[in-house]
Amino acid sequence: MLQIKDIHKQYKTGDIIQNALDGVSLSFRESEFVAILGSSGSGKTTLLNIIGGLDRYDSGDLIIDGVSTKKYKDRDWDTYRNHSIGFVFQSYNLITHQSVLANVELALTLSGVSRAKRKEHAAQMLEKVGLGDQLHKKPNQLSGGQMQRVAIARALANNPKILLADEPTGALDTNTGIQVMELLKEVAKDRLVVMVTHNPDLAQQYATRIVRLQDGQLISDSNPLSEQEGGE
Repeated sequence: MLQIKDIHKQYKTGDIIQNALDGVSLSFRESEFVAILGSSGSGKTTLLNIIGGLDRYDSGDLIIDGVSTKKYKDRDWDTYRNHSIGFVFQSYNLITHQSVLANVELALTLSGVSRAKRKEHAAQMLEKVGLGDQLHKKPNQLSGGQMQRVAIARALANNPKILLADEPTGALDTNTGIQVMELLKEVAKDRLVVMVTHNPDLAQQYATRIVRLQDGQLISDSNPLSEQEGGE
């Protein structure tokens, strides 16, 4: 289980200090679909980046399976990101000159699996997201929705415990966005999916829990953990 305890994060630009997160505490279930809502500057992406180990908190604690990360070194964060986290971004972040298959395979290069096994597993992941017949196409030959599905297949290739999605439907039309949300909902049946979105309608329709941030503070949580589940 993942827990965030009284997390603070500031960004300093010259003399200006911005409180990105101001004492946020949250506990997550091992499998649920959490949507984080809030206006620009509310701290949504900062929270996502801290959960993913892309950004460091100033104070508080991120607790992973009961273990504090306060004393984590860079290599501990690298291990956490490589083995426990999958990332999906609004801009897909695919390598345009590589095939769809190679893009997904890339996520497995650090896993010590043989090339043949990597290819086979990458193909299975693409099959899972409905792109089994597009393996050898380049990303620029695909629609936006297909590219996002490639990105999701890549994020899931290492079988991470947590999938983090930053505005995954932001660049997509409504119908394609719905297809991606259906896929994320499916993924959340057996792992934690945390998604940042500006779209409250999609969040209401698909997420099992909605967390709202404002000015770096948690203002509402539609489905917090009970004390029996180990919540606050």
